[in-house]
Amino acid sequence: MARAFASRIINVPTGVVWAVVRDFNGLPKWHPAIRDSEIETGAPADQVGVIRAFHLQDGTLVRERLLSLDDSRYGLSYNFETPAFPVTDYRAGIDLIPVTKTGGTYVQWWAEFDEAPEDQGKYVELISDAVFAAGLEALELFVKDLPATDEPLWQGWRPAKVFVSTPMAVPVDNVWQEMRDFAGMDCWHPDISAMVMLDGAPSDQVSAVRDFQFGPGRLHEQLTLLSDTDRAFRYRILKSPQPWMNYHAGARLWPVTADNSTLAVWTADWVASPNDDVTLIPLVHDHVFQLALDTLDAKLRMG
Repeated sequence: MARAFASRIINVPTGVVWAVVRDFNGLPKWHPAIRDSEIETGAPADQVGVIRAFHLQDGTLVRERLLSLDDSRYGLSYNFETPAFPVTDYRAGIDLIPVTKTGGTYVQWWAEFDEAPEDQGKYVELISDAVFAAGLEALELFVKDLPATDEPLWQGWRPAKVFVSTPMAVPVDNVWQEMRDFAGMDCWHPDISAMVMLDGAPSDQVSAVRDFQFGPGRLHEQLTLLSDTDRAFRYRILKSPQPWMNYHAGARLWPVTADNSTLAVWTADWVASPNDDVTLIPLVHDHVFQLALDTLDAKLRMG
């Protein structure tokens, strides 16, 4: 199965961008390739299952069905009912991730489909560049002067107790090469030292444990997921001086195709008393995740 993809960081709040993107009948407002659009049967544009019928600038008719719409996590998906290209089993979507460091928005547009053998790769490039990348560039221009909204992020329901997302001005594979080393964080966090894998385990062995010094305390963390496909890892704390239980955390890197950079997302959840969380949440957000990512970004940019 082929995959088309484009992504961009837009320095506009997520609520503003999502209000535009979620309008399934709104493509002509911001995408230069779309001439007109209507929802068949006159149904609301946010009714899952509706079909939008639109014309490209050359008059080609395209029909797409809304498959999912998520206001709390900023995503939608759709398929072809009348294809724009000679591909099959086409499914596509747009996802937004709030960028907590800057207040902006990461937008990715993707599609998966099958091509005929003689067309292999042809429509991946066309859709990625002429449809998705061009559309996201136009979307940025359209939303940059729109008024802000007071809608809370994620409708007030955070994906995790700590959610850090930050742009990094280096290619995603360069960042992943550093971050996938589960024993390497002492090289890019100023407050972590003497990090080693217990029992001589390799640093990419899922279930292996790293031991390190953080400030006055010593921690043990166990690797529970490592994915080179998704550029992601997860881990849990086995030993810590902090007053929490069931601490699980993880990071994932997202490619930004518009400028060959990276969005890093790092999240954590645990159980602790509300009084302890007053201290623990900013500690993890500011002094662990954000500090680590800022330090790594600076290190990689210096080469």
